Amino acid sequence: MDLSIAAILAQDGITSGAIYALLALALVLVFSVTRVIFIPQGEFVAFGALTLAAIQADKFPHSATLLVGLGILAFIQEVYFVLRNPQSRLTAPRATLTSLAKFVLLPVAIYFLTRSVASPSLPLPLQVLLTLLIVVPMGPIVYRLAFQPLAEATTLVLLIVSVGVHFAMMGLGLVMFGAEGSRTTPFSDARIEIGTMTISGQSIVIVGVSVALIAALYLYFERTLTGKALRATAVNRVGAQLVGIGTTQAGRLAFTLAAAMGALCGVLIAPLTTVYYDSGFLIGLKGFVGAIIGGLGSYPIAAAGAVLVGLLESFSSFWASALKEVIVFTLIIPVLLWRSLTSKHVDEGDE
Repeated sequence: MDLSIAAILAQDGITSGAIYALLALALVLVFSVTRVIFIPQGEFVAFGALTLAAIQADKFPHSATLLVGLGILAFIQEVYFVLRNPQSRLTAPRATLTSLAKFVLLPVAIYFLTRSVASPSLPLPLQVLLTLLIVVPMGPIVYRLAFQPLAEATTLVLLIVSVGVHFAMMGLGLVMFGAEGSRTTPFSDARIEIGTMTISGQSIVIVGVSVALIAALYLYFERTLTGKALRATAVNRVGAQLVGIGTTQAGRLAFTLAAAMGALCGVLIAPLTTVYYDSGFLIGLKGFVGAIIGGLGSYPIAAAGAVLVGLLESFSSFWASALKEVIVFTLIIPVLLWRSLTSKHVDEGDE
């Protein structure tokens, strides 16, 4: 290995690490607010990439159909809850209309918008915007269907549900997009020569978007009222409820942000690699390794750990390509061992 090869591997590692960093931040956000280890995070990556690929291939993205189906199920669940709870019957008409608008009318509007405008001739920024418009609303709907009814359950129960949601969404991905992989049009074909190293425009776009989004998230949590409400819920869920912060709304917002980051990651990586219906699981797991390094609680350490994962994966592919996945996931072992030795164990019932 010489300096030029090391520079190329570092560029690939930083590009991959930027994607993993976004996924790690999403996982930390969801876990800190809802205590859910969000294994289906990778499915939003795959849905984002394959939805954009379907639009560019002049095919109707059936993720829009899935959005309508999930919305109808969420509306039925909401109505059932309202009718079952006697205390909410006074506000039942208003709550039903609100749920109808959120879970049925909005997905149906997105479905018909997709039917009318989805086309390869649509400018690339609008294709990306339409993709996000289809995939992102699935986040809060999935939370409403699978996790909100179990908000007070133990972390183990939430993990089991998360695994079930992952397998369900992966199966739906196979039905919607098929077993064939897809790639999308790159955002930039530019090449920048720096000595013997060539930097692709796509890598610059990925790193630039990731850095901008991380900075935007920092400002959101530091400067906005809803961001501070999310931080308060993450610090103390019961205390947040006592001061009037809606933890249910915080959970939906956390899942919305996680779905947005997952879909955006899928859009960013689709020009670089062929994405299959089950590709998101492995990508999400690498983001999870970064989140584990941060202890599922520290955003900066999780982001730095995700970049480390990207660099380790890149250099491992050069030295031992057949074992690169093993090397990356083995990183979890010393991290967990160190945390088990330095952290005080607290039973969940004592928290």
